[in-house]
Amino acid sequence: MLPSNRRMRLTEAHLALLPARIDDPGPVLLDGEEPRPDSYYAKTTAALIDAVPPDGEMWLFAFGSLIWNKRFTSDAERPGMVRGWHRDFCLGPDRRYRGNPGAPGYTLSLDRGGQCKGMVYRLPREGLAANIEGLLRKGPPFPPRWLTVATSQGVVRAFSFTHPGRGIGYAGHLTDEHVADALARAVGMMGSMAQYVYLTALHLEQLGLCDNRMWRMQEMVAERIERAFPGRIPAGTDA
Repeated sequence: MLPSNRRMRLTEAHLALLPARIDDPGPVLLDGEEPRPDSYYAKTTAALIDAVPPDGEMWLFAFGSLIWNKRFTSDAERPGMVRGWHRDFCLGPDRRYRGNPGAPGYTLSLDRGGQCKGMVYRLPREGLAANIEGLLRKGPPFPPRWLTVATSQGVVRAFSFTHPGRGIGYAGHLTDEHVADALARAVGMMGSMAQYVYLTALHLEQLGLCDNRMWRMQEMVAERIERAFPGRIPAGTDA
């Protein structure tokens, strides 16, 4: 159940109308992306670790799928807010993971401007390099950025996957209508974009990290799925 009185329009009944996933089409790079050499991961991991004093703490700021699909180990967590960045579907088009060449998707990154509520996670020192490298290997094709995150227990310095705002896979400044049209159709080897929107909106709401644009997006995606499958959503369905 959600902690507020808001009821999500996008539900598991909507998701069930779409393919759960499709076969892996093979490597499909983002626009402007080039394959990363293996040395990139070790070098970037070392740079992140070196940026933290030996007696300091390593924090990660998560704002999207890392909140509900933790691909790392942490030993502490708390809500936090960054200023100067906002959550946006500005990474894409994705033609492999949650989209395909015929129906690409767009995934979340942090774009410049505004503010963003999310979660900060402390990464334990034991196994730190492997923990970080695992994140990098499944992350976007540009290095993380250090951010200042305000939390109820003080300010922490955390790395996060922001978008440079140009070049590789930048899809910023798209209209919500264009994005919703794409997300309602896109399915890739990891699942549908509708599922990605559903899980992100649901977990943000459950954590009290309400994002009004994300809330509108789940409504818009649900409306488009309902239009594509008239009469297929049971009355009274809710999250």
